Amino acid sequence: MTKPILSTESIESMLESIESAGLEQPTVVPESGPTETTEPAPSYVKLAMRNMVRKGGKSLFHFFLTTTGLIGLFVGLAYLTR
Repeated sequence: MTKPILSTESIESMLESIESAGLEQPTVVPESGPTETTEPAPSYVKLAMRNMVRKGGKSLFHFFLTTTGLIGLFVGLAYLTR
């Protein structure tokens, strides 16, 4: 069950501050309550892939930096232990 982002009290206080400022009041649609979803939570891999697509350039840079570092480490260890 997910927790609502805003409580009823905070929504009411925001509406009161909007009224006191003389702004137009937004339409508030009440939640229908908790609903049961049959969908399982997304897996860690799915979330990681979604994050990688969203931050593509940064993720690729870190991937190639890590790959270069590991190859450099292995070559350095091979050179020292020959």
